[in-house]
Amino acid sequence: MSAGTSQAVGDERGRIPAETRTAGRLRALGRAELTLLGRNKSALYTSLFLPIVIAFAMKQTVGSMNLAGTGLSVETVLLPGALGYVLLFAVYSNLTVAYAARREELVLKRLRTGELRDLEILTGTALPSVVIGLAQCALFVVVGGPALGTGLPSAPHLLIAGVLLGTVTVVGLAAVSSVFARSAEAAQLTVMPFMMLSMGGSGMVVPLDVLPDRIAAFLEFLPLSPAMELIRGGWTGGGDLKATVGQLITGLAWAGLALFAVQRWFRWEPRR
Repeated sequence: MSAGTSQAVGDERGRIPAETRTAGRLRALGRAELTLLGRNKSALYTSLFLPIVIAFAMKQTVGSMNLAGTGLSVETVLLPGALGYVLLFAVYSNLTVAYAARREELVLKRLRTGELRDLEILTGTALPSVVIGLAQCALFVVVGGPALGTGLPSAPHLLIAGVLLGTVTVVGLAAVSSVFARSAEAAQLTVMPFMMLSMGGSGMVVPLDVLPDRIAAFLEFLPLSPAMELIRGGWTGGGDLKATVGQLITGLAWAGLALFAVQRWFRWEPRR
């Protein structure tokens, strides 16, 4: 074997595909974030228990609603609502605090000086919250559905689309929301307006079907409304094709807008 051929073989063996390097960096960053999350008891409570507590607390309120003629039941209001609470508390709230804390601690700035790309930093930071949120959603579907008598979703494709769209949207909005927080403590207040708006207006507590048509038509364009309608459609079968396509388009538009806002306005330097 010639020297040139030997060197080529050595280079080929030593070359690591870019995809492998990216996956390794994401795993390392995700493990570090998961460790920090595990040390934060408040964040763990918010992620793991608060969605369940709120879902049970809402049972009496939902039971008093007039759902006649809507095709909904108490269970098909509570269960999708619980998945919405997971998106808000386990993903959006925790991730906003994480982004703000890492920025103020100069972690993000230091990470940018290495080989990590910006998208990898944002994605790796989000991984633990996203994985925990998706696992909780799966648990609610598999265990909560049969326990409440709704069974497994009759249209799982709508449920999956809604959860994925909602996850991408809240991750992007969490990064954008962190821009307005001067500290991790301030971030806990920064998230409240969007969380209250989503819980009250996106169909988590009160389904849009029971609201007057004009109000419902307006609230359908809130960031999480399309995701919630798709998630609920997983059990109800969804509306007609036109309504489903409209929800998908609106949800994709919000997800794209959130990601654009991150690229345009996300802050890597501490606020002074």
